[in-house]
Amino acid sequence: MSELASIGVVGMAVMGSNLARNFASHGHRVAIFNRSYEKTEKVMAEHGEEGGFIAARTPEELVASLEKPRRIMMMVKAGAATDATIETFVPLLEDGDILIDGGNAYYKDTQRREVALRDKGIHFVGVGVSGGEEGALHGPSIMPGGSAHSYEFLGPLLEDISAKFNGEPCCTYIGTDGAGHFVKMVHNGIEYSDMQGIGEAFSLLRAAGLSVPEISDIFREWNTGELDSYLIEITSEVLDQVDAKTGKPLIDVVVDAAGQKGTGTWTAQIALELSVDLNAIAESVFARSVSSSPDLRAALQPLLQGPDQTIAVEDRAAFVEDVRQALWASKVVAYSQGLDLIRVGAKEYGWEIDVAAVAKIWRAGCIIRAKLLDRISNEYAANSLTNLLEAPSLVEDMGNVQAGWRRTLGQAIAAGVPTPVFSAALAYYDSARSPRLPAFLIQGQRDFFGAHTYRRVDEEGTFHIEWSGDRSESKVD
Repeated sequence: MSELASIGVVGMAVMGSNLARNFASHGHRVAIFNRSYEKTEKVMAEHGEEGGFIAARTPEELVASLEKPRRIMMMVKAGAATDATIETFVPLLEDGDILIDGGNAYYKDTQRREVALRDKGIHFVGVGVSGGEEGALHGPSIMPGGSAHSYEFLGPLLEDISAKFNGEPCCTYIGTDGAGHFVKMVHNGIEYSDMQGIGEAFSLLRAAGLSVPEISDIFREWNTGELDSYLIEITSEVLDQVDAKTGKPLIDVVVDAAGQKGTGTWTAQIALELSVDLNAIAESVFARSVSSSPDLRAALQPLLQGPDQTIAVEDRAAFVEDVRQALWASKVVAYSQGLDLIRVGAKEYGWEIDVAAVAKIWRAGCIIRAKLLDRISNEYAANSLTNLLEAPSLVEDMGNVQAGWRRTLGQAIAAGVPTPVFSAALAYYDSARSPRLPAFLIQGQRDFFGAHTYRRVDEEGTFHIEWSGDRSESKVD
């Protein structure tokens, strides 16, 4: 073999083959392997002329074709398939080689795998890759974890194939072990909330009597301002699509049951474990769950009473602007919650994550890329923020849009239009700004039935009331 490959890619489904093509298009020699060689042959037949590929028939051939330290990127199904692929390649690798998981792996699995392979002298790198099939081919946002040493050898290749924003690569070292997959998980949680919020905005506009083409035009207009983002852009295109069979808007013939692959659920679960309020993201996960519960909906729709989900609007332009403000504000809250989870997760697991850098690599290539992210990155870089809502410019802007946000929710509730993300985001905003929350009553209840104690606002220590006795207070410590 005359020339060794810079990197190997295992798994020739669409994401894996597109990433391999991306590496090749940037001048890197790429060894490719698939458990079924027919898929490797198909990639070579269709794209072999695009760059320098080495088609490996066996794992041994792939490993032998790579320069050292070997870099092998697995693009296989998360879970058992990933573990099986690791078991196949580890016996063939040497100290210092780098094994990369580019799938949507659960970050705790990545932590487990990293520890196991570290003991064998192999660097295991969990890499979050966002941007879908097109991003994989033309430039995704890339979130690598693993050892800092491994990034010295892997980082330049990943930065090379990543999306670029004003010339800057949308790839940066995130942190040790599972940090990259953790950040990708949170990215997907924000994506869930963003998509659900857009759906709620659509529902409100349609409830006010706007046609699908009119709403498409509104989203297209929104994409020229503060809401400029990939998801807003593609929403207008989806709304433009006409079903060839019926002549109706495509969305009117699509079943209203949203699928999910688990990353949103993981985000909500980890938020609960780490006691981080992630209600806007969690509600978007629950919204998908209820949409995909046909038995529940079939049983309750004939029985539950309420308004007919129509909104009478006197000033259409003013209503549209209120909905825009509600969507933008809810989007800001979703980002603030997701970035707060990253902050807390980093503290929990000992990761030194640069939140400003995370926001920067989300500015292009990924599904949640948006104009807002440039501003978020600048705010985190310039200020020591605990939460995004502290950012000086956002404090003012959130104050300016909240009246429209509240009017929108008032009309939604009155009309019976479900807006779980808009509502949860506002509840988060109001909870965060409240000087006193009803948790004081909860603490009193907990002390009553379980002697869980409470603290006072005017004295240090913890206290308990003898509820079943003379109801005197005693200081516990």
